[in-house]
Amino acid sequence: MALTTIAALATNPMAMFEMSVACEVFGLDRTDDGVPPFTFITCGEQAGQPVATTSGGQFVPSHSWADAVDADLVVIPAGGVRESYPEALLETIREAHRRGATILSICTGAFVLGETGLLDGRSAVTHWRYAEEFARRFPRTRVSMDVLYIDEGSIITGAGTAAGIDACLHLVRRELGSAVATRIARRMVVPPQRDGGQRQYVEAPLPETSCESIQPVLNHITENLDEPHTVPDLARLAMMSERTFARRFVAETGTTPHRWIVQQRVLRARELLEQTDLPVDSVASHSGFGSAALLRTHFQSVVGTSPQRYRREFSAR
Repeated sequence: MALTTIAALATNPMAMFEMSVACEVFGLDRTDDGVPPFTFITCGEQAGQPVATTSGGQFVPSHSWADAVDADLVVIPAGGVRESYPEALLETIREAHRRGATILSICTGAFVLGETGLLDGRSAVTHWRYAEEFARRFPRTRVSMDVLYIDEGSIITGAGTAAGIDACLHLVRRELGSAVATRIARRMVVPPQRDGGQRQYVEAPLPETSCESIQPVLNHITENLDEPHTVPDLARLAMMSERTFARRFVAETGTTPHRWIVQQRVLRARELLEQTDLPVDSVASHSGFGSAALLRTHFQSVVGTSPQRYRREFSAR
């Protein structure tokens, strides 16, 4: 594709940060750094008509939505999640896509994109807080939490807020090469490419569980995560047969004993990585994994990044 003309669509209400991401990546003249020139426009329902923002204040687009249909790239920043969106907005996106444009949504901009039908049969990502709602509204779209953006060729979706930077830089890298993406990232003082997915950004304190017959067993596990726990041992603690215990455990927690224990151990590891300077081997021991290798395997599976990278991002110390 050509990447010359970029249009960012302002919806009502519009999130200023996500619109600013598009403006920052594509709207500034960086030809002195070797970045090719872009023609960048912002588009609202009517040119010059102020659009309310989610943070207060107003944003004044320079063009109308209809002016976006000939763009090479159409960016849909985040905005308020609405039950419906103007048909003129949806048709602009569909028509631009029919003419060969790439469509890139940021954060909850994926809801607008979902309403166009262009995500049917595709994979997509949105802010983790709205992922379940998105999945309910658009059941024909596969929703992921494991990545910061998803590239489906002519459709790119970025996860929450700052992941829009990752998605935009990815597109620049894909179309113009890593050197150009790196120059833009350096000027923005951000990494050219981040690791992991947005699971690592979901707040996940050790949960307060509330089950009926197995609550004492759950309490015992969380208080002794560094000890081994087998189904036979836990069943004896619950004074049940192994089969009854396993069935009751799934009924009351929604998962198997093994998966539940792994999840609790990962949560404990996250807590230790954030709040202590313990070496990773010690974190593994205190959280019940026994070895750093086993901790890394389960941590990557659940959180989407490594313990070391997680600590660099989230350590309170």
